[in-house]
Amino acid sequence: MTSLTFLGATGQVTGSCYLLEIGTKRILLDCGLFQGSKETEKQNEADFPFDPAAIDAVVLSHAHLDHCGRLPKLVKEGFKGPVFLTEASFPLLELMLMDAAHLQLRDTEWENKRRERAGKPLLEPLYTEEDVKTLLSLRRPIAYGVETEILPGLSVSFHEAGHILGSSIVRLRINDEDKTKTLVFSGDLGNMNSPLMRDPAVLTEADVLLLESTYGDRDHKPLENTLEELSQTLAQAAKSGGNVIIPSFAVGRTQDLIYWLGKIQRQGGLPQREIYLDSPMAISASNIYADNTHLFNIDDPEFTEIAPDGWQAWLRGLIYSQTAEESMAVNQIAGGAIIIAGSGMCNGGRIRHHLKYNLWRSNAHIVIAGFQAEGTLGRAIVDGKKSHLKILGDEINVAATVHTLGALSAHADQSQLLKWAGHFSNPKPRLYLIHGEKSAALSLQTCFKRSGWTANIPGVGERIII
Repeated sequence: MTSLTFLGATGQVTGSCYLLEIGTKRILLDCGLFQGSKETEKQNEADFPFDPAAIDAVVLSHAHLDHCGRLPKLVKEGFKGPVFLTEASFPLLELMLMDAAHLQLRDTEWENKRRERAGKPLLEPLYTEEDVKTLLSLRRPIAYGVETEILPGLSVSFHEAGHILGSSIVRLRINDEDKTKTLVFSGDLGNMNSPLMRDPAVLTEADVLLLESTYGDRDHKPLENTLEELSQTLAQAAKSGGNVIIPSFAVGRTQDLIYWLGKIQRQGGLPQREIYLDSPMAISASNIYADNTHLFNIDDPEFTEIAPDGWQAWLRGLIYSQTAEESMAVNQIAGGAIIIAGSGMCNGGRIRHHLKYNLWRSNAHIVIAGFQAEGTLGRAIVDGKKSHLKILGDEINVAATVHTLGALSAHADQSQLLKWAGHFSNPKPRLYLIHGEKSAALSLQTCFKRSGWTANIPGVGERIII
């Protein structure tokens, strides 16, 4: 008997994790961090609802932390099996997890100083760099489209998802009781307007389909309108003398932004002469992207020719800010610059410093170019319900102009999700909507219902038989 249990990114966007049991074999699809509010992130500290030592293998859709961020914790608690992933995810996974371990160690040290003064028990980080190194030794890369038997009776193939470099739609073929069953996990489906990534691969057959629903309740703004809004924002900031602050995810969103800024520059619409990328991780990720330009689409011949020479050849005035000292120097710039920094949801990283120094300025512009989960500082800025926000211990007046550029999202929108799922032929697979807030999943469920296709919204811990 084969079963699947929904353990994360169920009723919420983050914490992607699904347990597949085939007889006595146990396989995890993803093992991601829960991200968002403090209450949401508390889930990362909880014990796994299974024995990590009993997991035979992990299949990873891509290297974003909400899909891979608890893998070192899995190793720390006994997992020793292989982790199957795409070739381009191989270097990105190391980048993401080593950075995550470093941040957790730093945050734990700060918290423990406070606890020690208060006479409270000290904490341990979720995992250490040694746990990450052990996990990285378990990586097993597989090329796109190559079906590979990873356990007796179970084969996996990865297909382009178009979300970030190395992202994949996962197809599992399961031989169980002399029958072959197919499970397709969409991972994070990319926006078909991506300037760099290829469109998601089309699959047509499955017995069970797990479909993400991050933007299941809306369509993105037209790309042309969004780029025009970005150009106008840059012009307004130049006229008023303010900075443009862009919170950005290090992997995927940053590289898209550099592309679009370079495109606008080449069309004469980029008045700012200094564009700071203030994120060591984003700089490293950009270098990995530059090493894998063969995986890019070829929609823009000019970019295709220049891309192998690196991002600074494409975007003139792009300045990499690596050190803490360089970052602090950027904080002193009162206007005229574009500053891109992480984290993408503003919950940590250098972006919080730049918001602290700019959010109160009436001539500054904050550009939100990605999904902001509930409970994050980024979501609070987008919702605009507070006139003051607490950032790094200070109350900051919100006076800057906030822009939300939905078309730059790396996720498929409602129409794109429906179109992609519509390629599955009769009989339609059993459909489960995951990786979305409840409102988004319910909206997408209604759309499928109109077409006569029942879309299930599973609960955390729900187990189905395949």
